[in-house]
Amino acid sequence: MVQLTLPKNSKIRKGKVWPAPKAANGKKPKRSKEFKVYRYDPDAGDNPRVDTYTVDLESCGPMVLDALIKIKNEVDPTLTFRRSCREGVCGSCAMNIAGGNTLACTKAISDVSGAVNIYPLPHQPVVKDLVPDLTNFYAQYSSIKPYLQTKTSAPEKERIQTPEDRAKLDGLYECILCACCSTACPSYWWNSERYLGPAALLQSYRWLADSRDEATGERLDDLEDPFRLYRCHTIMNCANTCPKGLNPAKAIGEIKQMMVKRKV
Repeated sequence: MVQLTLPKNSKIRKGKVWPAPKAANGKKPKRSKEFKVYRYDPDAGDNPRVDTYTVDLESCGPMVLDALIKIKNEVDPTLTFRRSCREGVCGSCAMNIAGGNTLACTKAISDVSGAVNIYPLPHQPVVKDLVPDLTNFYAQYSSIKPYLQTKTSAPEKERIQTPEDRAKLDGLYECILCACCSTACPSYWWNSERYLGPAALLQSYRWLADSRDEATGERLDDLEDPFRLYRCHTIMNCANTCPKGLNPAKAIGEIKQMMVKRKV
């Protein structure tokens, strides 16, 4: 039987256990929670580790992002992560929490039983700690030309659209490019250099479904490739993990149908 092992420099070691906080009266807090956080600095040359922090929930907000901010501000200023809007809109704080990809700002601490395990989005290079390198992800998004393409002359005002055609974009335009779906997709893990992934394909269909766009043929031509589109095997991890409740797998299925229909 073949046995596979991780390279020595990628094996996660046990990290530092930070002292538990004390309440204002000097005693143990009434409500506290352990957070086990992935730590890695490529420039340091050390193996990744998991540090353990204990947070007083009585003086912390309800979301995992609140706990991370509290840890960074009050315990360990070296902890690195992305965040911005804190409202589930920007997608900056996407990470793997309790085994699933989600947004730290919308994931309630109370939703996790026991210690909260926090890792960066899986199968992406790590810039530092909880910050993944999404260069390839954004390049793939750019490659689908995510903007309106027209051939007819521009109208005096806007390009009009019926309410029915506008409704076809619901469930597509809401994507915030957090990369939760793509980094949860096994097909993307193994073929991320060639397979566009759920997020980029969802956005591709957003423009294919737009009645105002006039580049349908060219867009489908760009996707006619054994890898760019057809590595999707409808595993549905993308739909299960999307923090906005979208269904990239359904959008990919619609693109495949368009590919078939134009050949019939």
